[in-house]
Amino acid sequence: MNASVLTLTGCRVVTPTDVLEPGWVSMADGMIRAVGRGRPPAGGRVVDLAGGWLFPGFVDLHMHGGGGAQITTDDPDEIRRAVAFHRRHGTTRTLASLVTDRLDRMVAAVRTIATLIDAGEPGIAGIHLEGPFLNPAKRGSHHSEFLLPPDPDALRRLLDAGRGHIRVVTLAPELPGGMELLDQVVGAGAIVAVGHTEATYVQARDAFDGGARLATHLFNAMRQFHHRDPGPAGAALANPAVTCEIINDGVHVHDDAVRIAVDAAGPDRIAFITDATPAAGMTDGRYFLGPVPVIADGGDVRLTDGTLAGSTLTMDAAVRHAIQVVGLPVAGVARSAATTPAALLGLADRTGSLTPGKAADVVVLDDALHVRDVLTDGRPVLERLPQLNGGPAR
Repeated sequence: MNASVLTLTGCRVVTPTDVLEPGWVSMADGMIRAVGRGRPPAGGRVVDLAGGWLFPGFVDLHMHGGGGAQITTDDPDEIRRAVAFHRRHGTTRTLASLVTDRLDRMVAAVRTIATLIDAGEPGIAGIHLEGPFLNPAKRGSHHSEFLLPPDPDALRRLLDAGRGHIRVVTLAPELPGGMELLDQVVGAGAIVAVGHTEATYVQARDAFDGGARLATHLFNAMRQFHHRDPGPAGAALANPAVTCEIINDGVHVHDDAVRIAVDAAGPDRIAFITDATPAAGMTDGRYFLGPVPVIADGGDVRLTDGTLAGSTLTMDAAVRHAIQVVGLPVAGVARSAATTPAALLGLADRTGSLTPGKAADVVVLDDALHVRDVLTDGRPVLERLPQLNGGPAR
């Protein structure tokens, strides 16, 4: 190995199938070169982390904001701030998720995000439209005035503004015209997510059979699971082609329900998401989620009527909760936080696991699973470990 190679060692390395303890990861030119167990190969710069964990960079399918900034805006600097906040918590790739707003404002926000992506803004893997084609009965925090029935022309305006960067569209397939809109989204090369929906089991099953591939925040803002009508959650868990988002914060979904979902679908079909709002990382108080005022209090985010309205979750906290509280196996948690969402987005050949040939997107955690540093394409984000920046190696 030459001097440009950086090897992180003396830690637990989480691969898609195992935890290498002790393990090591070598990287160069922004790529992972090799991964192994035991003593690392000689040469290059070797940094002994003296404990802790290496996880693949997290991939968040559903993020509305953080650090006081939100995504549903035409201000590129605000969007950058939201993405950067989550990067500091280990999210190396994220979808920029819009909430329902007036159509022209959504179009402007989509156009702004597409311009950022075209300019090479790091970390944005595409755009997620959570709305406006949602069932008003399950709107959650989405503004009722700006919800639209399935409208091909409105969708076309949004798709045109996205210039190929809209990757996911959440819709309620039971609405009149919903299945036709599903076909339009699939035909545009985007992923249909079933969510904010009153669909019966049969209606949701038909949507998944018709090409929908994702369930938006499983169990939340959808018809409840019932033993005679399992609803959208049952249809999603039963279909081996469907990925299920879960907000794993201990608030949105009971820990036992998370265990049941993972047991039913496996970590290769469960994707942990944040559904984070601008209140993530901030003090309690009043914030805006798109055009809707929300109140952050004690870690929860709610409308003034008490309805849950997104979260203050970060992906590192979701991972900690999954391992330390829910009790899920570490390698499976890494798949749900990185590998599975990367695969859904078609990024599995570039990121999502600590595998040779992929981008050196790495989260360095301490023994308690708190972030020590984050590397994107091999470059440290937080610079908390001087030895990663050319300082003395241990």
